[in-house]
Amino acid sequence: MKKIKFLLIAIISLTISYQSFAQNDISPSRKKAIDSLAMEKIRDLSKYISIIGSKETPFSEAKRVIDRTLELFVEDAQMGVSSLHRDEVKYYPIREYLERLMLLNYDQVTIKWYNIQYISDLELQPDGRYVGVITIYQRFEGTTDDGMIYMDTTKKDITIYVERKQTQIGGKLIGFWDVLLGDVRVVETMK
Repeated sequence: MKKIKFLLIAIISLTISYQSFAQNDISPSRKKAIDSLAMEKIRDLSKYISIIGSKETPFSEAKRVIDRTLELFVEDAQMGVSSLHRDEVKYYPIREYLERLMLLNYDQVTIKWYNIQYISDLELQPDGRYVGVITIYQRFEGTTDDGMIYMDTTKKDITIYVERKQTQIGGKLIGFWDVLLGDVRVVETMK
């Protein structure tokens, strides 16, 4: 009798676990919406980086945009920084990267992102989140008033995390998928 009870409990537990897992599956139409949200967040990040890096942006506005930018990322995400003048890639916590960007020693800074594309499909992780990678190319140009110009193009991979969240609206719990950005890794830096 104890073996039968144990077997029934095991079957029920597996069924509940399977149902929970199945609820995390993403339908093709939902995946399309998630892809669109991920691309929107990447475009927002590109815009925010341009605003923060611009020497025309007032300090108080740059600080406000930094706070908005941090909302796009998972905690502990890092941004890779490279240069044509060194082989080493340095990684900074996102806030530190953005504050350093704001204080760059150029009189004018222009940062543009282009050729944004998925390079990996979303893959389900053991923790229930989906993970994917988006590749971008970043064109950086810094100039000084005395005519010095630094330019490079960097290929970067941005990890994205897709997870199921809940919010309460009108006393009801509503589930939704959210996209957060993770580490931004430097793949290649070129002239």
